[in-house]
Amino acid sequence: MKIEDIARIAHNANKSYCESLGDDSQLDWVLAPDWLRKSTIKGVEFRLKNIHGTAEENHQNWVKDKIQDGWKYGKIRDIERKEHPNLTSWDNLPEFQKIKDVLFISIVDCLKEFITEC
Repeated sequence: MKIEDIARIAHNANKSYCESLGDDSQLDWVLAPDWLRKSTIKGVEFRLKNIHGTAEENHQNWVKDKIQDGWKYGKIRDIERKEHPNLTSWDNLPEFQKIKDVLFISIVDCLKEFITEC
């Protein structure tokens, strides 16, 4: 298993979670834009380097990466304008968004031992 495989699994699990809440806006991994796949892979790599970190720390890293890529806070997710409502502190995230972060790191934690590439 490669890091990208874990990223795909985590992405698609988050997609399914969103769909369970009525949010059908997430694309399947194979249809997701390259920047989104790269961002997810970065999230997996960060978790693997910070295996004892919290979901909040993972979120903070995601925010840092997004801002470095030119994204800013916006009330709705707008890919063209690079605006995202989750570019905020952990304390300001809705509970369902926090659960997505916990789900993400849990998947990485469960699958890390199967990585055959570094």
